[in-house]
Amino acid sequence: MSYKQFLDKVLPLMSLSEKEVAVLSSPEHVHHAKLSVGDKKFDAWRVQYSRARGPSKGGIRYHPEVNEEEVTSLAFWMSLKCAVTDLPLGGGKGGISVNPKELSVSELEELSRAYIRAFGDFIGPNKDIPAPDVYTTPQIMAWMLDEYEKHVGHHAPGVITGKPLEVGGSKVRGIATALGGVYVLEAAISKLSNVGKRVVIQGFGNAGMTAAKLLVARGFVVVGASDSRGAVACASGLDVEALCLLKGEKKSVSEFSGEGVKVLSNSELLELDCDILVPAALEDSITESNAGAVKAKVVLELANGPTNAAADDILHNAGVLVLPDILANAGGVTVSCFEWVQNRSGDYWESDVIEAKLRKKMETAFSEIWGLYSAADKKHDFRMTTYMYSIKKVLAASHLRGKC
Repeated sequence: MSYKQFLDKVLPLMSLSEKEVAVLSSPEHVHHAKLSVGDKKFDAWRVQYSRARGPSKGGIRYHPEVNEEEVTSLAFWMSLKCAVTDLPLGGGKGGISVNPKELSVSELEELSRAYIRAFGDFIGPNKDIPAPDVYTTPQIMAWMLDEYEKHVGHHAPGVITGKPLEVGGSKVRGIATALGGVYVLEAAISKLSNVGKRVVIQGFGNAGMTAAKLLVARGFVVVGASDSRGAVACASGLDVEALCLLKGEKKSVSEFSGEGVKVLSNSELLELDCDILVPAALEDSITESNAGAVKAKVVLELANGPTNAAADDILHNAGVLVLPDILANAGGVTVSCFEWVQNRSGDYWESDVIEAKLRKKMETAFSEIWGLYSAADKKHDFRMTTYMYSIKKVLAASHLRGKC
């Protein structure tokens, strides 16, 4: 769902002035550039949607389908995501229309440096802080950091997050998205009755695998998992460690075998009998065509936008609690914020300190939203309650700045 479609759905639920609607409806800045690597040309963007709460924050993705509308929508969502966990940051996003798999390592480095040369005047620790996203890595962030420091002529680790530890990265960042989601899930389960421990994970990539390991360590049982090539299920529980080893060998989870293990299609996986469904892969995985068959009592959205609007209504009416992406996967940007704070202070924290800070942020956000959800007698679904909560926080800062 584009941010404009989303606003068409949520704004009628809120009593906002014309100025407030105008602030929400347009990005502050959209920067576009043509990047060259040898004789190859690429379109690139950096969008700063809102900086009312602080410098804009958001990843840079490398994908052939990147376009201005997508980057702008993602920057809008980042504005809300940073507000949810009360970070002193606004929302931004970047992207290059490229298939990075078609580039050599040297071309990938040159493209990354070209991005910073194009947008270096518009980013910075006090302006806009990029990070990794789809098909970008800590190594790419290191190249970008190096190029930015050449551009400004001084050390500036706080310009970008998601960096390797050796150049100012933060501990816990690699598992932050999944860990934050687990904290939200545990907080939600504490408010519900009769939610069991059987979990299905759709998308066994980095976030999905990490979530599986964290959940198993807490006594949950992963009864189903999938990747782009297929799915497997086992009523008594899958061996998550063995599944991770298989993925490390570049194999599909559908190649996993063992007693009680069944191979399924991806569509069958979403309909598997379970207590908790964790979509951790693609947008629009849960739609009006399959939402009615979802048997989980809780959906934890580690992916961005895995549930479409029509499916939301079906799930809500069926009593399924959807923990929405801007809350459920906000652990990543939250620890990115911690990295930025550490860079600015020069005081680097140990893992236990970061995990405690992350837990507090995620649990506090859930608790405040749950309070609003319950006070309204669950009139709106939990997603809409979360979005309205974050929008009000963005608008509060905009009011204080005299923007609306």
